[in-house]
Amino acid sequence: MPEVTMFLWGTATASYQIEGAVAEDGRGASIWDTFTHDPGHVRDGHTGDVACDHYHRWSEDVMLMADLGVNSYRFSISWPRVHPEGRGKANKAGLDFYDRLVDELCAKGITPAVTLFHWDLPQALEDEGGWLNRDTAHHLAEYAHTVSGRLADRVPMWITLNEPFIHMVFGYALGTHAPGKALLLDALPVAHHQLLGHGLATQALRANGAERVLITNNCTPVRPASGSPEDLRAAEAYDTLHNRLFNDPVLLGQYPDLSAYGVTTLDAVRDGDAEIIAQPLDGLGINYYNPTRIAAPAEGADTGGLPFEDAGVTGYPTTAFGWPVVPDGLRELLTGLRARYGDALPPVYVTENGCSQADEPGPDGVVDDQARITFLDGHIEAVRAAIAEGVDVRGYYVWSLLDNFEWAEGYDQRFGLVHVDFATQKRTPKASYHWLRERIAAHPEP
Repeated sequence: MPEVTMFLWGTATASYQIEGAVAEDGRGASIWDTFTHDPGHVRDGHTGDVACDHYHRWSEDVMLMADLGVNSYRFSISWPRVHPEGRGKANKAGLDFYDRLVDELCAKGITPAVTLFHWDLPQALEDEGGWLNRDTAHHLAEYAHTVSGRLADRVPMWITLNEPFIHMVFGYALGTHAPGKALLLDALPVAHHQLLGHGLATQALRANGAERVLITNNCTPVRPASGSPEDLRAAEAYDTLHNRLFNDPVLLGQYPDLSAYGVTTLDAVRDGDAEIIAQPLDGLGINYYNPTRIAAPAEGADTGGLPFEDAGVTGYPTTAFGWPVVPDGLRELLTGLRARYGDALPPVYVTENGCSQADEPGPDGVVDDQARITFLDGHIEAVRAAIAEGVDVRGYYVWSLLDNFEWAEGYDQRFGLVHVDFATQKRTPKASYHWLRERIAAHPEP
């Protein structure tokens, strides 16, 4: 098993975004297969049916990582590829695929970091209520047991869930991601059932000898639009929903005060759940893209009953997605977590950080993505600054290795260090790939 004592430099991907082969070797349907084939959900009608064809080109992609010089690779396993119906008998061909991938990573000295759930829930489980159904948490634990039973001897690092806040909000509250439900605050049971699944999956992973278990949360430093009491309250309410709802239960053993949303207790919670959710973690995964600026709702504004509105962060460059580029926001976030949770905060891994740019090869075939280089340089320096201020950061993973299927945006947004021509599947390392290789070689620590 690769050692994980050194600082981890890695790249990150997700199964539905890169694998393709959605109907091969016994894979079942996921909610994203259903969602993308329902017209109107994804830009230009794109689907992940082929994506980056990683299922067939994984060896080439591992070689790209080895040449890049990273010592870790964070990837997610497709739940429906392992359990086509979400539970029950495992699909041997699916497990065999990940077995080969892990063996090749280990052979190249690249530490595998496995994410169990990166949003591609088996459609069979969604048909039974998905994350609104408490049983899904137990099915996640069964799936964790299956996968870790096959791979834990070579995979030292496991992440139970990726960005449960984003999955709850976009998938169940707003309906812009799969499974496309627009329940607003009635989606809150999804938060609890995901967290319960995290706790149960953690138990299953540890039972199979998993060395390190994490959860990955998408977090954002929240800034009030002004110093007014109304904006301060709105910012606090947003911080509670986005950051604390998924950090407090795993680190402190309790949910934050949700009274700003008219919620005094979560009806989905049962006796003993808090203890299952709050088992000690070996690390906290943090995905950071940008800060958020929040204001109190303007009079007459339609916020769906929410006690805040996004005031927008201005005065900074933006990515192709329109997201503000604020590298120091990562330092602010990491030091803020340390201040809030103190000794309850385990070692932190930045499990995603990256930017979309309109990248295309020039006449000479070179993809000269200088804006991405500037982005990465600034954020790596922010990690360095956070470490200097006492935050125990042990890894940094760039999103993403490859241009890929970017959820509701289809193939319109390119986040990769490697350009992918989706018509031919040709991979072309960008200038940022070569820059990062030199950066890692020159500075094994941030």
